[in-house]
Amino acid sequence: MSRPDAGAAEEREVGHAGSIPEPRLVNIANALTMIRLFLVPVFVVLLLAGGDAMRIAACVTFGVASATDLLDGELARRRGLITDFGKIADPIADKALTGSALVVLSYLGELPWWVTGVILFRELAVTALRFWVISQGVIAASRGGKAKTLLQVVAIALYILPGPLRVVRELVMAAALVVTVVTGADYVARAARLHRAGAGGRSPAR
Repeated sequence: MSRPDAGAAEEREVGHAGSIPEPRLVNIANALTMIRLFLVPVFVVLLLAGGDAMRIAACVTFGVASATDLLDGELARRRGLITDFGKIADPIADKALTGSALVVLSYLGELPWWVTGVILFRELAVTALRFWVISQGVIAASRGGKAKTLLQVVAIALYILPGPLRVVRELVMAAALVVTVVTGADYVARAARLHRAGAGGRSPAR
C-alpha cells in the first residue's frame, strides 16, 4: 500500500505542483522500503524449505516485511519524508512480497493458480496505470486499497502457517480476492480521470 500524501485525503490524486520542497531521497522511510525488498528472497527460501519450523520462520519474516510497510508510511507522513521514489517503490515492494508469496503457495499446490493469476494481474495492471499517468500525478492509495492489502497479508499468513486453518484461510482469501477486483476497477477509473485532466490542461501544439 502506498504512502498517503501529507495533509491530503487518502483517495486524492497528487500532482507535481506545490511549493513544499521535495525531501531527501535517502531517508528512513525509503530505507524501510528497501529492507522489505531485501526480505523477499529470504522469505521465499524459508517457505520453500518445508517443515513446520521453516513455515513459522517464513511467516515471521513475511510479518516483519509487511510491518515495515505500515512503519515506513507512518514515518513518511509524520516526518514529511514522502518522495516520488517512495510513492513508486513502496507499492512495488508490496507487490514483490505478496506476489512471491502467492506464486510459491501455488507452486506448492496450496493455493489455486487462478487466484494467484487474478491478484497478480490486478497488481501489475495498477502498477502500469501508475506509470501511465506519472507525468500528470501520482495516484495515492485509497482506503479500499489499504483494506485489500491487509486482507491479502492476513490471508497469505494463514496459508503459510501450519495447522488446520483451511476454512478460515479460504474465507479470508475469498474476501481479499473480491476487494482486490473492486479496488482494481476503482484504480482504472481514477487513472482515466487523472489522464483526461492532464491531457485537458496541455496547450495545443502549434
